Amino acid sequence: MTTIDKFRAAMHELPLVAILRGLKPAEVPAIGDVLVEAGFCLIEVPLNSPQPLDSIALLRKRFPQAVVGAGTVLTVAEVRDVASAGSELVVAPNFDGDVVAETVRLGMTSLPGIMTPTEAFAALGAGAHGLKLFPAELASPAVAKALLAVLPKGTQLIPVGGVGADNLAAWRAAGAAGFGLGSSLYKPGDDAATVRVKAAAIVSAYRGASTAGRKS
Repeated sequence: MTTIDKFRAAMHELPLVAILRGLKPAEVPAIGDVLVEAGFCLIEVPLNSPQPLDSIALLRKRFPQAVVGAGTVLTVAEVRDVASAGSELVVAPNFDGDVVAETVRLGMTSLPGIMTPTEAFAALGAGAHGLKLFPAELASPAVAKALLAVLPKGTQLIPVGGVGADNLAAWRAAGAAGFGLGSSLYKPGDDAATVRVKAAAIVSAYRGASTAGRKS
């Protein structure tokens, strides 16, 4: 199975990306365990976290079944660094064609950040496997629906920023393929018990939204 196949399987299983900004390597076992137990199979460590490459390597070793990736990847050099650490997924807040191309060349899944149709089509043209709608606070479910109406069928649009258990259903109804969860799931200093409660609420909200969508 390629890393792209693994990513697609994870998106089918539970398309929620745990964004662990600020995670320290020492916290990987406890926080990772509760997330995986809750059903998360997509885990991202942004590069503006303490020792992010160490955390990525530790997560890959402890949870080989999960898709582990890096976020806030801004340069080609950083793409190579995260690949060496074992990253399978490269997420960025912006679209940079060189970053996408290097990610694809190294066999990792590319999720660049976009906000406009111009950025979205350019990112897909460069080889992106999905699109991160960021910051989602500047958009709305209506914006996501409009984008998906013109993008190629099957494009995976993943809102990130301000998404949580309370508003996930509206984005889902608009056609969002998945979600990136940051502070609504984990904030620096959160212990495993706190993350367990947040994770359970988010997974429950997602499954409820998906069930409602199938019935409608």
